[in-house]
Amino acid sequence: MDQLSLGHLYGHARYFSSGVFTCSQTISGRNVHWYWGRVVTCKLSVLCPSFGILQMKKILIATDRFLPQWDGISSFLNDILPRMSDDYQITVLAPDFGKLTIRFKAKIIRFKVLRIKLGDNYRPIVNPFKVFREVKKADIIWVNTIGPIAVCSIFAARRYHKPILFYQHTIEWEVFPNSQGINLLKAPIGMATKITGRFLLNLCSIIIVSSREQAEILNFAGIGTKKRVVHLGTDVEQYKQAESKAEAKNKIGLNASDFVVGYAGRLSLEKDPKTLRSAFVKLSEKYSDVVLLIAGGGRDELEKLFSAKKNVMLTGLKDDLAPYYQAMDVYVLPSLSETTSLTTMEAMATGLPAIATPVGLIKEYIDDQENGLLIPKKNPYELFRKIEYLKSNPTVCFKIGENARKTIVEKYSWEKTVKGINDIIDCLLPEISAAL
Repeated sequence: MDQLSLGHLYGHARYFSSGVFTCSQTISGRNVHWYWGRVVTCKLSVLCPSFGILQMKKILIATDRFLPQWDGISSFLNDILPRMSDDYQITVLAPDFGKLTIRFKAKIIRFKVLRIKLGDNYRPIVNPFKVFREVKKADIIWVNTIGPIAVCSIFAARRYHKPILFYQHTIEWEVFPNSQGINLLKAPIGMATKITGRFLLNLCSIIIVSSREQAEILNFAGIGTKKRVVHLGTDVEQYKQAESKAEAKNKIGLNASDFVVGYAGRLSLEKDPKTLRSAFVKLSEKYSDVVLLIAGGGRDELEKLFSAKKNVMLTGLKDDLAPYYQAMDVYVLPSLSETTSLTTMEAMATGLPAIATPVGLIKEYIDDQENGLLIPKKNPYELFRKIEYLKSNPTVCFKIGENARKTIVEKYSWEKTVKGINDIIDCLLPEISAAL
């Protein structure tokens, strides 16, 4: 193990009035953050005779969405945990949605879930004693949702004066009402969710948002907590073009000559699958070689919209979406609400032209007609026209796909995301020292 010399410690340390030393040190090519104070347990430490134990910071991640149930938050955590677990001691509080097939270098504490759905998701049964115990041991509480685990973690963090980092993956009061499927209840559910969200987010120390627009939405909602913009990244080595598009199609059971229209991830009402269905029905009536590939799944009633249709492949939720992106010719996302849309970025990294609604960050990273196509919300005919345009113009389709990958590679790497999050965690160091 690499050793920190005492002289090197002096050169890189910051001292706070509480008597806590903190420093950032590069070890084996990694930027490792340490602090020294009145904490006695440590997974990875360096002994310094004059000062005691230098330790990695302990981060508790609270989430009400987790694997093996795939969605945007689960995918984000699946990508970010391996990239941060060498620099921090990480514990995750999450629902138990079944057997985990992916192993993480982190302590995972899971809670049983109620077999009653709220919207398109089951809710965990939280043990507050476990939550408070883990919060007390942590240095920073990192919350990713507004749900039972997250709410309990926020209250526990306030009880023990721990800094709270909230990652705003979705605008809850936009998404949750749309996920219920009852139009008469949308307004009251939206108002109640907004009031709850405003109260909880104002208890946090800092909020990470994916765009300035998202920050303004929170400001307008009366959330005064300071906000920092960090764009999500994409693994451009995992998501890249297949050497042979024909072979990629054959591998998943499609014909090489098929024109494959793709969608990936969770089927939920806020993604507006009805618009996708209507557009594809019109497309399949005109072209016999068009296939709709849905690499995902969700609510039973939404899956039934597609499962009985001709030329539709519905795979269910998958651990690895890369082979399915590689088999697609175009990617579509007619969503009503998004913050970033990781699946759209993954598809673009794979060299696909994406047709999407201009919601959230999408309108910032898709330049219409250059690296993708934008369509209005709830407009099946316009979606049909854009798909038909790309099908009829393969050279344009290929060029837009090339530009799409270039955009993601140059601007949205995971390295930039991790650096942005690390910088924000560093900003919370004074709060850690004050709590010791």
